[in-house]
Amino acid sequence: MKKDIHPKNYRQVIFKDASSDAMFLVYSTVETEETAKFEDGKEYPMFRIEISSASHPFYTGMEKVLDNAGRVERFKKRQAVPVKAKTEKKARVKAEK
Repeated sequence: MKKDIHPKNYRQVIFKDASSDAMFLVYSTVETEETAKFEDGKEYPMFRIEISSASHPFYTGMEKVLDNAGRVERFKKRQAVPVKAKTEKKARVKAEK
């Protein structure tokens, strides 16, 4: 077996779901800056995630709209610009004929 190929920071980490406040304790090498206490009373490094099996519609059976930082509005805004440009282009083409 090769020496020194395994990560040094492999430890238990709390993953906290921002949508449902569910917490999972798993082994990971993810870099963290926060710590939190888990159900067993011990303190572990904590990593925040936006969605997990505790809040994802596939696992919960409940549809839920997540709009973090105005993503839906930005998407609609981006899509509106090309449609407007296409409409103007069609109008110019018709006017030229």
